[in-house]
Amino acid sequence: MILTGLLAAVRQHTAYAQLLGTAAAAGTPLQLSRAARVPVLATLAQDLARPLLVLVARSDRALVLQEELECWTGSAPLLFSEPNSLFYDRTPRGARALRQRMGCLAACSAPAAGTQASRIIIASARALLTRTLPPADFAAHLHVLQAGGNLPLNQMLASWLAAGYSQETVVVEPGQFCRRGGIIDIWPITRLQPVRIELFGDEIERMREFEPGTQRSADLVDSVSIVPAREALPANGPELAARLQAAWPGAQAVADTGASSSISEDLMRLAAGVPFPELEFYLPWLHPESATLLDYMPADCLVVADDWEVFEDTVQEFEEQALELRAEQIAARQLPSDAPAPHVSWSDLQDQLSTMPLVILGGQQREAAASGLAADFAPGPRLGGQIPPLVDLLHKLRADGDHVVIVSRQAARLAELWGEHAPYHAPVELVDFVPQAGSALFVQGALAEGWVLRLEPQTNGAAEKRLHLLTDAEIFGWSRPEPRQRTLRRTAAAAPESAFEEFQPGDLVVHLEHGIGQFTELVTRTLHETEREYLLVVYENGDHLYVPITQADQLSRYIGPDERTPELSRLGSAEWARARDQARQAAEVLAQELLDLYARRAAAPGYAFSADARWQQELAASFPYTETEDQQRAIASVTEDMERPRPMDRLICGDVGYGKTEVALRAAFKAIADSKQVAILVPTTVLAQQHFQTFQRRLAAFPVRVEMLSRFRNAAQQRQIVKELAAGTIDIIIGTHRLVQADVQFKDLGLLIIDEEQRFGVTHKEHLKSMRTTLDILTLTATPIPRTLYLSLTGVRDISTINTPPNERLPVITHVGPFKEHVLRQAILRELDRQGQVFFVHNRVQTIQTVRAKLAALLPEARLTVAHGQMPEKQLEQVMAEFIRGEHDVLLCTSIIESGLDIPNANTLIVDRADTFGLAQLYQLRGRVGRGANRAYAYFLHSTQGRKRITEDARERLQTIAEQTELGAGYSIAMRDLEMRGAGDILGKRQSGHIAAVGFHLYTRLLRKAVNHLRASSNGDGRELPSWDLSLIAVDLPLEVGIPPNYIPDQALRVRLYRRLAELSTEQSIAEMRAELEDRFGALPAALRNLLYQLRVKLRAYGAGVEAVGTQGGLISLRSRFWESDAARATLTNVLPAGSRISKGKVWLPREPDPAQWKPLLFTALDKLTAAFNRA
Repeated sequence: MILTGLLAAVRQHTAYAQLLGTAAAAGTPLQLSRAARVPVLATLAQDLARPLLVLVARSDRALVLQEELECWTGSAPLLFSEPNSLFYDRTPRGARALRQRMGCLAACSAPAAGTQASRIIIASARALLTRTLPPADFAAHLHVLQAGGNLPLNQMLASWLAAGYSQETVVVEPGQFCRRGGIIDIWPITRLQPVRIELFGDEIERMREFEPGTQRSADLVDSVSIVPAREALPANGPELAARLQAAWPGAQAVADTGASSSISEDLMRLAAGVPFPELEFYLPWLHPESATLLDYMPADCLVVADDWEVFEDTVQEFEEQALELRAEQIAARQLPSDAPAPHVSWSDLQDQLSTMPLVILGGQQREAAASGLAADFAPGPRLGGQIPPLVDLLHKLRADGDHVVIVSRQAARLAELWGEHAPYHAPVELVDFVPQAGSALFVQGALAEGWVLRLEPQTNGAAEKRLHLLTDAEIFGWSRPEPRQRTLRRTAAAAPESAFEEFQPGDLVVHLEHGIGQFTELVTRTLHETEREYLLVVYENGDHLYVPITQADQLSRYIGPDERTPELSRLGSAEWARARDQARQAAEVLAQELLDLYARRAAAPGYAFSADARWQQELAASFPYTETEDQQRAIASVTEDMERPRPMDRLICGDVGYGKTEVALRAAFKAIADSKQVAILVPTTVLAQQHFQTFQRRLAAFPVRVEMLSRFRNAAQQRQIVKELAAGTIDIIIGTHRLVQADVQFKDLGLLIIDEEQRFGVTHKEHLKSMRTTLDILTLTATPIPRTLYLSLTGVRDISTINTPPNERLPVITHVGPFKEHVLRQAILRELDRQGQVFFVHNRVQTIQTVRAKLAALLPEARLTVAHGQMPEKQLEQVMAEFIRGEHDVLLCTSIIESGLDIPNANTLIVDRADTFGLAQLYQLRGRVGRGANRAYAYFLHSTQGRKRITEDARERLQTIAEQTELGAGYSIAMRDLEMRGAGDILGKRQSGHIAAVGFHLYTRLLRKAVNHLRASSNGDGRELPSWDLSLIAVDLPLEVGIPPNYIPDQALRVRLYRRLAELSTEQSIAEMRAELEDRFGALPAALRNLLYQLRVKLRAYGAGVEAVGTQGGLISLRSRFWESDAARATLTNVLPAGSRISKGKVWLPREPDPAQWKPLLFTALDKLTAAFNRA
């Protein structure tokens, strides 16, 4: 949405022209209302040929201003972010905050290195107070590389390390670089994409951007600017480490403040001169010369204060808080008593600001200057969500000849409604002119609030006109959606092989042919004068199996149905083959049952919903965010299911906060459009209330009635709702298990949506199961499905997975540690500092009031409230509503918040006695924060006293939740939960024995194969399928194969790449992998080319029905069970080359000494065999 055309109305004012002429005068006060400040500021930014520094009090205002200024100017201002850490807090500043801060410094001192061109920088009070890298140090570590120029490699690599870049094996995040021979990958902190530099000696041959998610090169670039990656540089670390070691008696203490390391570990890293997460904590020591953003601003910069008095008060508040935190940290031995301040003083800041021209938009309590702009802006009328008053207002404004612009998330629907009274005009997203007098222009978008602007009086004596800007705030009473953080990254930064986790020594693994063993290590052995790498697996009686690394796909980690450890298999025994065959037979039976159920459901009569019409498009347009690709696919799948004449039964599986509710809302609205009723079943009262409010808000502009049936409704209200459901006057009913009771009847129920079905009891599930054959059902779950099971169920169960996080989502910073009061106080203060809210989970109702008293004593400045499931319904409803409205700072509650709750302003979670929660519970709780614009924190605290000391299992759970912090960690959490608790009844109790015998991964692999085989048979594919897996085909040719360590030195990366290679199953995927390897690592060595050749041989062997390819007596041998008949041998005689030998089930092909001659001949022979036996 771009509104630049409306700025012409501001420019027409004489008062604005006077402001423009006097903008250089210090302290110009305008007294503008909050809503009017943005268009005036945008007009100044466009008309003044100078940079602007906009000062705001808090970070939330900075984000809103950034988004709205982009709407008014057409380009996004830069945001000088606040660090995540408080002053004197030894926790990381945060990667995103660092990137944004360094991007601003680069834009000021090296514009070519900036992430984008912008003449506006927005800074909050704390962001401006926080010290940063001095300009001289920044300039000293700025490097510009040119294609065709020289790059003294070792010197440059050392300078990048000194500038705060970290050397890695694969570059997936800004601030990293890696070297592979003459190929250098680096992700400059201010660039959107990383860059691959190809050298010829010391000359830069070419530079290309590459995608971090695929590691493939893309566009050529001529020039790359590399600026410091950190606000503190590690180059001076060794000298500082020695000084602090002697002067800081607490340096050996283990930190418990949420930092990722102890102080002594920090000192070791300082001594080594390498960057680490908490490096900026040491900035005042590393760079004694004080510097702030003001030191980087150009001489002609104009400072614009959003609200001067609030800014001044906030700065002073931060100074006072910093003194308190300093005293606390010194007392806790987390800070030396003579530590320098990490911030500048307000008096120093005032001295700098006094030398710069200043415009004050609002809040200055002195006589206004000559500008009359403030008087010409008035607030818009409030319509309370009623459409008729809006129509009446538009009629009046049209009659008055005023200009009207309506900015709304429901613009399409409002335009349609107004089109019944005036000529219809479709909503727009670009406004490049002031609309004509007497007309209304509808704009799809969102603003915080609107205004009415008195236009300049006409010189011809015509009546005075006004420009009315109406938003959702005036029409519906909605607040603007929380602004989302901008991301510097266009793609998910994870190398393609990251999905293939390493086997750790001691892990139980399952080999397809030999059974359950224990992985020990990766070893190198010499065979036939050729070195090869092997995975060493130990079996019963200490027997060793050396699995060639090229056959890594034959191994999978063992996960059983429970926590019991299985016995190791005995090599050479028939027991494993029997267990595997029994599991295969069970998988085939289960596959048949699943396919039969799927076929019955497909044949059952159902209701075919109409295709999407205008209303569905209008609802989709009102979604305030951009749908992710997975969301779009899920919505499309649900739409397709509902339009078919059979009952839908689709599962939407997505991580917490990934947008499943929006998919459900679109489905519900589609059902309503065909006059059907919708029931939404949720596990908790609190979640029912939230869904109720969400659906009411999104559907406010449509003739849809939404109701809720839960214990938040009294008996009389429930009876009335049940009556109206039966009469058909309620379109959507949202409720808990109360919905499935016998007295609840529908007039015409068309869709049932179930949120977290696994949380309902057996009786409720049976009731739901009985509805599945006749009704469209959509089930939502945040419990991730293991990848192997998902692949197995493809084609027999309708599943949509939403694996893509929203673009702006930030991982939650997670801290696990003992309960300590100063940690607790700092965590809550950090959140209150940015006007946020806190969840404090204490899961015992009996002692919750005692905890409240302790928190009140510890944090007298915080507004506390309590919520738990045993409270009276009305009281619980009121408390939750007050917390959502921001009337309380801390919600002390039980785990009632676990499911689906979405309060974007609550971004700190503290869980007391976290050791008593399950892993999935902890993950769900953590999903309650990190859903808005701000960085979120989760503190999982445990006791260390007496009988409350945590168990080893609890310690492992907490360690897992601490490690799995990346976005989409739900899959990893689910797999770890499977490993710790077992696969349980994930496939039903009947299958548990088979899962115990062969492991979860192998069982689901067998299931997938059985499903595919049965589906192929049912589709009329008469071709006999091989009865073995592609991975079991043995290919052993006299070639050196592998990934040489001198080509990819990192062992862990080599193993993951081997596992990727082993999974390739088409010629195209092999060709793409070859191109990727050449792109990332350079020209392929002979051993790797041979490995890719062997993979292609394996594919052809599979197609030809060949089970083994090897050499014998100077010949190439092929073995197949399909060649045992006389007819088969006759066919072989006709197709094989001269000099071949044929016996029962085996053939030998001639082999020339030179591989260049026999390699293509082997391909030709396998292709002919495929054609001859009709196996193509």
